Amino acid sequence: MYFFLMNLSIVDLGSISVIIPKSMINSLMNTRLISYSGCVTQVFLFAFFGSADIALLTIMAYDRYVAICQPLHYETIMNRRACVQMGASAWISGLLNSAMLTGNTFAISFCEGNMVDQFFCEIPQILKLSCSDSYLSEKATIALSSCLIFSCFVLIIMSYVQIFKTVLRIPFEQGRHKAFSTCIPHLIVVSLFVFPGTIAYLKPTSRSASALDLVVAVIYTLVPPVMNPIIYSMRNKEIKATLWKMMGLRLFSKNKMPTFPL
Repeated sequence: MYFFLMNLSIVDLGSISVIIPKSMINSLMNTRLISYSGCVTQVFLFAFFGSADIALLTIMAYDRYVAICQPLHYETIMNRRACVQMGASAWISGLLNSAMLTGNTFAISFCEGNMVDQFFCEIPQILKLSCSDSYLSEKATIALSSCLIFSCFVLIIMSYVQIFKTVLRIPFEQGRHKAFSTCIPHLIVVSLFVFPGTIAYLKPTSRSASALDLVVAVIYTLVPPVMNPIIYSMRNKEIKATLWKMMGLRLFSKNKMPTFPL
């Protein structure tokens, strides 16, 4: 689990770093400009981290399923080699999906200006500027990617259904409460990533921007990366103990700093 948490933290940091710094710079400089190469890079990296994110969340749901439903076989199934292979498959699948989406997006012709109605280069908003017949092929590519992501979501649901069935057999109420309080927030965060993202990419496009587009984009781009560290890490006793220890050492060192009279 810690191996996958490390990969998930890298993915979350990367997805936020792709969007937030540029948006903050534009806000401070009172501009909305981004270069063509910068837009291509932003689309590629965001699709890469987003695809790897859902793949890792699917693997982590399976990891939790094995740990709870098949605890005696956990060390055999989730051995070091299997974890590395699963982690590598998540990154590779993200890379392939991102390359497919980015390549198809910028292979089309644009004739509707250069104004993207979003705080980052979002593929549906870029497609509004299209004037070529390949627009439909790009929509088909998006639909395929959305189906793959939704398939991952179904696998996550199936894993947690089996987990809940096992948890309900636990005779101790405290154990059931702990399992439910851990699993349900995971499902909520995954849902906040999958459903708003699906709405943003599959809903019919309109030439005019709407507040709904902005709200949906904020939900699926910013909320999951912010919530994942809290849910997956801060609820872990070992990680919380380490953080409290580090904070305690810092406070202790500050109290020990010499003071000089003025």
